[in-house]
Amino acid sequence: MHTFTLTWTITADGEGLLIRDYLRAKGISKAALTDIKFRGGSITVDGQTVNVRHKLRAGEALTISYPPEERSEGMQGEDIPLDILYEDESVLVLNKRPYMATIPSREHQSGTVAHALLHHYDRQGLSSTIHIVTRLDRDTSGVMLVAKNRFVHHLLSQQQVVKAVRRTYEALVHGVMAADQGIIDAPIARKTESIIERVVREDGQHAVTHYRVLERKADLTYVELELETGRTHQIRVHLAYLGHPLLGDDLYGGRLDVMDRQALHSRTLTFFHPVLERAMTFTAELPADMKAVLQE
Repeated sequence: MHTFTLTWTITADGEGLLIRDYLRAKGISKAALTDIKFRGGSITVDGQTVNVRHKLRAGEALTISYPPEERSEGMQGEDIPLDILYEDESVLVLNKRPYMATIPSREHQSGTVAHALLHHYDRQGLSSTIHIVTRLDRDTSGVMLVAKNRFVHHLLSQQQVVKAVRRTYEALVHGVMAADQGIIDAPIARKTESIIERVVREDGQHAVTHYRVLERKADLTYVELELETGRTHQIRVHLAYLGHPLLGDDLYGGRLDVMDRQALHSRTLTFFHPVLERAMTFTAELPADMKAVLQE
């Protein structure tokens, strides 16, 4: 099994810097360096082990290797096919199919994306656990971002805080929406008598969803959505609040006569790759069941 490794060739800008300062500028925290030092990682320059007080020279190759990651006890990989849109040593982008939970729960103890990822990592000989960056509900399909180690997960989580990870969704909702576009600015709270359901309520967390109508049909609307905030069930709650719940979303007032799952799809995902240091965008086509409804 191998662990996550990063290598930089030192340029003139890095000449004379101590390793600890160079790595801090790369987003590697003091806690991460302590983890590397005491839990089986390594820091080398041109193949020789060094400490963080080493002064760098232009042309040197600095390599850090993270220690092996510990997996949840009892969590085993399962040979489940994944639709991988992109993968490198740091990240993995999936097109998640509907009816597949992202992580195990009491209701779904196997067959999840997490189980499939562990099997995938085992085949690669990668000593990593699960780091989901953009989690999707079981019934929601589409693009999902996964970090392959905790360092990259940390950097991508920081991007989420400053809204640098952007996603657009597509949905089918009951009824014909009148406005071509709009903004839903309505706070969301947990429903008092439920541990799952959310509601729009004045004492809730700030939540903003932007929407744009793509197509209107006799009794439904095809709509594009972008989240400004990331509250649990935000799209589902906001659309129900407008009086246009998702098809198949019976938790929030949607009917099951046309679709038996919530008609929500993660269409595009844009993020800044923290290792390659460039923006990347991925798109997943609308799944067959949603296409079929639109073609009726």
